[in-house]
Amino acid sequence: MSLKETYTKEISPKLMETLACKNVMEVPKFEKVVLNMWIGTYIRTGNKDYSVLRDHLALISGQAPVVKLAKKSISNFKLREGMPVGLTVTLRWDTMYNFLDKLVNVVLPRVRDFRGISSKSFDSEGNYNFWIKEHTIFPEVPQDDVVKNHGIQITIKTTAKTKEAWKELLTLSGFPFSK
Repeated sequence: MSLKETYTKEISPKLMETLACKNVMEVPKFEKVVLNMWIGTYIRTGNKDYSVLRDHLALISGQAPVVKLAKKSISNFKLREGMPVGLTVTLRWDTMYNFLDKLVNVVLPRVRDFRGISSKSFDSEGNYNFWIKEHTIFPEVPQDDVVKNHGIQITIKTTAKTKEAWKELLTLSGFPFSK
């Protein structure tokens, strides 16, 4: 059963009970997932072709990433206005649920010496942020094409209002928090 079906059949009723929600619309749910990959150091080392990283992020997310460009020049970082500095993808609806399902059930168990993700990464806006050091842990990435390992920042936006509700939603969805 997919995460979307699990959410509608099991997680939502449990959340309604535990959080004492009077209306179904009060139950917290996932809004979107944002994946960010910073490529500034890759570009500064002399590699002008970042299409490999763009293709890897497209394979991981299932959609084409948007290239983020530098807004202004900063000489200390050898950064010029208009240089590509990052790739970003925003996932919603079915692709979001498919990615979260894959993340929890396939990707995170593949991390070496994995002890869980931190439960302190919630912010006041209903976001949960965490970082994966190597993008090669995703099974879609062909190991032969990897020139340099890159990290991916993952932001999960929810509609929950309190930290307890956020943590309960992610825990019931199968996210392995560290003790």
